[in-house]
Amino acid sequence: MHIAILTFDGFNELDSLIALGILNRIKRPDWRVSIASPTRQVRSMNGLPLEAQASLAEAAEADAVLIGSGMQTREIVADAALMAQLRLDPSRQLLGAQCSGTLVLAKLGLLDAVPACTDLTTRPWVEEADVAVLNQAFFARGNLATAGGCLASQYLACWVIARLIGIEAAGSALHYVAPVGEKEEYITRMQRNIAPYLDATATLA
Repeated sequence: MHIAILTFDGFNELDSLIALGILNRIKRPDWRVSIASPTRQVRSMNGLPLEAQASLAEAAEADAVLIGSGMQTREIVADAALMAQLRLDPSRQLLGAQCSGTLVLAKLGLLDAVPACTDLTTRPWVEEADVAVLNQAFFARGNLATAGGCLASQYLACWVIARLIGIEAAGSALHYVAPVGEKEEYITRMQRNIAPYLDATATLA
């Protein structure tokens, strides 16, 4: 299984790197998690340089793709050549977006008639794209999921794990990173947020 985290210049470190850390708690020989970017290196909103591990073409073939947010998302969605490289397809991929990453899914036309979550800053731009925005941290329908708020990245990561392996594996991954003394609380909250969007046939493994 290949999970690609789309990460562009101006990216929010919390979105990309929290998801990267949680997803990499899965230790299986067929499990690969990559930062996918349009260039060899991207720089975060706070100046952190990050080396890409996969191209956008590789992300288009991944089993799951998460789209992080960043300060340049409106410039990204206005770049027709760049957007044309994002050949994402929820009929064959799990697709998730965090905060302004939701705007990318909206502009790709993948949220038609699907409500979404995003951050407060991005909300009006997503609504301008004719997508209804929910006042909650996480929502999924089928193979599409969105999250609002930087720390909601844990829900997207756990949703991917739950869909590809199972909810128990998601809980184990989150247990490792959750604060000492609060681990069960974090797992319960995660399950409460993502379980309504899972069903008995949800696991793709």
